[in-house]
Amino acid sequence: MFNLAPSVLISRLIILVIAFTIHEFSHAKVADLLGDGTPRMAGRLTLNPLAHLDLMGTLMLLLMGFGWAKPVPVNPGALRRRTPAGLMLTSLAGPSSNLVLAALGAIPIRLGLASAFDPSVGILPSLGGFLLEFVYINVALFLFNLLPFSPLDGGSVLEFLVPPQWLPFLDGFRRFSPYLLIFAFIIGPRLGFDLFGLILRQPITALTRGLLGI
Repeated sequence: MFNLAPSVLISRLIILVIAFTIHEFSHAKVADLLGDGTPRMAGRLTLNPLAHLDLMGTLMLLLMGFGWAKPVPVNPGALRRRTPAGLMLTSLAGPSSNLVLAALGAIPIRLGLASAFDPSVGILPSLGGFLLEFVYINVALFLFNLLPFSPLDGGSVLEFLVPPQWLPFLDGFRRFSPYLLIFAFIIGPRLGFDLFGLILRQPITALTRGLLGI
């Protein structure tokens, strides 16, 4: 993920624009379908990347492997009026969209239309190399966002699944979650503690290989 060759940077930039845009649009669309007009009023019910991308978050993910897009504003009360699981379904929409994108990106390689091992030509990525990076990044976004920490989507999923008596603890934990994520994925590896490698790298690699059939 930290290869900074020009072909890889070009691939990542294109992929992240697609992945982040579809991810955030999916949040907005499901919230809208469940009766919450907040994303529509905020201008997030669109496939225009400019509505969703956060410049710093995109640069961080491009260069450091950890980043973010603009979160979609939602009204949990409006969602719960339609279904108690409304916030969870809205949260799951984003990671699920990345899994769908990864599966679609794997199709040409599985059909033999491109090879994941084709070398890049100059600064331009090969089709197979681009698709390999496309699948890997979307799988990574899918699994990373399911981690049960706020403000990740998995935090909202966990909130729905735990017993009600656990919610006060989760509310207190939520305040510290962003700092834990920053430490675990940015500071930790520089101190010799690679939580990403311990928890996510093997599942990401396994799911990517499974989708690609390699």
